[in-house]
Amino acid sequence: MSKPVAGNSVLQLQDVVRTFHQADESLHVLRGCSLEVRAGEQVALIGPSGSGKSTLLQIAGLLEKPDGGEIVVDGRDATRLDDAARTAMRRSAIGFVYQFHHLLPEFSAEENIMLPQMIAGVERKAARQRADELLTLVGLANRADHRPARLSGGEQQRVALARALANRPKILIADEPTGNLDPQTAGHVFEILRDLAQSQNLALFMATHNHDLAARMGRVVEMRDGLVV
Repeated sequence: MSKPVAGNSVLQLQDVVRTFHQADESLHVLRGCSLEVRAGEQVALIGPSGSGKSTLLQIAGLLEKPDGGEIVVDGRDATRLDDAARTAMRRSAIGFVYQFHHLLPEFSAEENIMLPQMIAGVERKAARQRADELLTLVGLANRADHRPARLSGGEQQRVALARALANRPKILIADEPTGNLDPQTAGHVFEILRDLAQSQNLALFMATHNHDLAARMGRVVEMRDGLVV
């Protein structure tokens, strides 16, 4: 069972190591990364392709286990949790937004936001109310019954953002959330993402290749050769 850890950090990574083995070769993707993100803080993660950004986010979000190091999420040590406990912590404390929206095509925008809540045990009526509130926040109240195919790329990503907030996480992890959008739409989605995180006092940890967007975050962290520098 996870144990409480003192402090107001939402995410702590300490000396995280990740190595991939292929045939007779070992690829050292993370070489001992340490990072802290506090409640309400907005942190941009930059670095060239292959520097380990996505792997670090996957580990921070408890989607992948490191080969070494420690992970603390929302004040609880997640380093040695089993898969079921990791899933429960991820569902309650972490929201994800990816470069591709990953919406379920057979469900409406509203239903895509209801599903993670219902999986977490929220009743249908309350899940629908929360979904409608979030769609209003991202400016898509009039698209609630639209399936993803009837939404533009920017609208799809805004639904994905609303879905990430559905279970009231403590930290929002975003991996190139505007990388698949044109510059104008990307700027609009980024502002919504940042404003929502700020208004709800969420920590925001975002990887991006866009240095202009990164500069508008509270803090910029660079990765290089598997290290946070």
